[in-house]
Amino acid sequence: MTLALALAACSPSGGGGELLVKGGRYTPGNDSIYAEERRAGAVTVSDFRIDTHEVTNAEFAAFVKATGYVTQAEKGFAGNPAVPPVQWAPGSAVFIMPAPGVKPGWTWLAGASWQHPEGPGSSIEGKDEEPVVQVSQADALAYARWKGRDLPTEEEWEWAAARGGALPDRKRPMIDGQPSGNNWDGEFPLRNTEADGFLMRAPVGSFAADANGLFDMTGNVWELTKSAWTPGHGAQADGALPAYTIKGGSFLCGENWCARYRPQSRQSQDATLATNHVGFRTVRRD
Repeated sequence: MTLALALAACSPSGGGGELLVKGGRYTPGNDSIYAEERRAGAVTVSDFRIDTHEVTNAEFAAFVKATGYVTQAEKGFAGNPAVPPVQWAPGSAVFIMPAPGVKPGWTWLAGASWQHPEGPGSSIEGKDEEPVVQVSQADALAYARWKGRDLPTEEEWEWAAARGGALPDRKRPMIDGQPSGNNWDGEFPLRNTEADGFLMRAPVGSFAADANGLFDMTGNVWELTKSAWTPGHGAQADGALPAYTIKGGSFLCGENWCARYRPQSRQSQDATLATNHVGFRTVRRD
């Protein structure tokens, strides 16, 4: 795989940039760890340009200011029989971090949104460079369309992220002996030592770029794609509630639990549900 700088891609703190990914043919997946990752056959990817980092709070705020857009978490799904009644009121899913007297785990919180990612009382103030979260697939696509861009397909995302060949073990990817992304340090979900410097989301570009010049392709937040979820490569969607494939793992992925911080990893995300560990980046196809 060959990547070339497109335009004048700059660091995240300089406002972002994009990389031109030259297309090619490869076999996505990995036969060594999770069943849903198993390889099924080669695919062809055409040239495209991909953001060097995840879309940030500041970038999403600019979109909202310009368009007046209201996310699904802010609107809720009042009376919609296709979603659980708990989601009818505005809110979204939040992972409660471990703390004295607090049981960690997932819960649905009324009032959680991209501006309040951990629910009422939380804020993104001073966190302009952190990846935006609590956005659904429709929200991410709306932002991408506003920018004249799109969400990557699963195959495009993996082609851009992989540095050649499968990564067959559960160990965290490293760059020059250091973690290549923001993941869980310690025993999930009971204790996070913050050995990588972060308990939760990190500002984009806090870790070294990969060999291709892309930041945070493994860890920090899962990233939405435009590909419908299937239980395996080459399989068909099961016809349940619409779900999309997410890639890259997040700050909640630890070696003892969810070793999905690898380019070949994949997981499903309900199209109606936003969370505080899923974000996105965009692509442009000529």
